[in-house]
Amino acid sequence: MSRPRGRGPTTVRASSSADEKHLEEFAGSRRGVEGFVEPRTAVSDVTILLVAHDGEWTRRRVPSVEWAHRFANRHGIPSYDAAVVGYPARMREYNRRQKESGA
Repeated sequence: MSRPRGRGPTTVRASSSADEKHLEEFAGSRRGVEGFVEPRTAVSDVTILLVAHDGEWTRRRVPSVEWAHRFANRHGIPSYDAAVVGYPARMREYNRRQKESGA
């Protein structure tokens, strides 16, 4: 099987200070935030998914699994391994509400 023309190997973008700033702003401006740490895959680096009390969420790349858990601890956020516990129902409900409202 050949690779499609014009497409090279996948490049994974590293996390940045802008990612950390976004996570800090999200965590500081919402209540009931929990962190779900997602492991590195073939197509993405380690990420942390932050989910607020109402299901609003954000996901950003982070340097490592350890960094993600330390970030959560520093901000008083419970953190979980997403591959073990899955994602909260409130996040799915938030996505459903957004879809229904046309957002």
